Amino acid sequence: MDLLLLIKAAIMGIVEGLTEFLPISSTGHLILTGSLLGMTDDKSKVFDVAIQTGAIFAVILVYWQRLRTTAAGLGSDARARRFVLNVGIAFVPAVVLGLLFGKAIKAHLFTPVIVASSFIVGGLIILWAERRPASAVRVQDVDAMSPLDALKVGLVQCLAMIPGTSRSGATIIGGMLLGLSRQTATDFSFFLAIPTLIGAGAYALWKERALLSLADLPLFGVGLVFSFLSAWVCVRWLLRYIASHSFVPFAWYRIAFGIVVLLTAWTGVVTWAD
Repeated sequence: MDLLLLIKAAIMGIVEGLTEFLPISSTGHLILTGSLLGMTDDKSKVFDVAIQTGAIFAVILVYWQRLRTTAAGLGSDARARRFVLNVGIAFVPAVVLGLLFGKAIKAHLFTPVIVASSFIVGGLIILWAERRPASAVRVQDVDAMSPLDALKVGLVQCLAMIPGTSRSGATIIGGMLLGLSRQTATDFSFFLAIPTLIGAGAYALWKERALLSLADLPLFGVGLVFSFLSAWVCVRWLLRYIASHSFVPFAWYRIAFGIVVLLTAWTGVVTWAD
């Protein structure tokens, strides 16, 4: 396989891993990076979704102890069963809406200008969420979440179907606006990512299997490995960061980045491919 193509796959994997769990939109960054690298065909779109699985393995590794304890306690621990039920409830809305509208969204919304606009709007929403009073927090731990809390977060996650919105951003910031603490919203976002991203990756590979062949294994393998490694570093850093910091810097990054993309597209400095 072409060495240059493998290098591009590694770059895309790094971008995916670094942005998947930050509230800055991995899909948006992949669309823009793919546009710059010339990876905009149908196979590249499948690649973008598939390498998310590498990032999710990083979350499984970081949260392995909690996941193992939960699995072991399903038969006897009510807390473990409630946790799995909540994740399942939050997972369902994205599945339903994804199956109904996923094709139309990919056909009409996966453009650099829409991504950039979503960056800016999402940044403004983060600034708004971070201004909420401390008294607005009513859930301090994932295990204290109710099924209704989980359903609300699941519905908010559906907003991430708009590229540039950010799945993590929608679930974390949405969870905070719904009364979850920053730590609780972040933890639940990570747990919800496990079935969401694995399911999306498996579905994309199955649905578009006619586009793929064994010759694509090195490309996808490189993307997965680099996605896993960069996501593992990012998740560990983020969990330390939110212990004493807000998401405000990410909001300003989103706004600035979105403005740059819009200006370069408008002036013709960069030709962003759809």
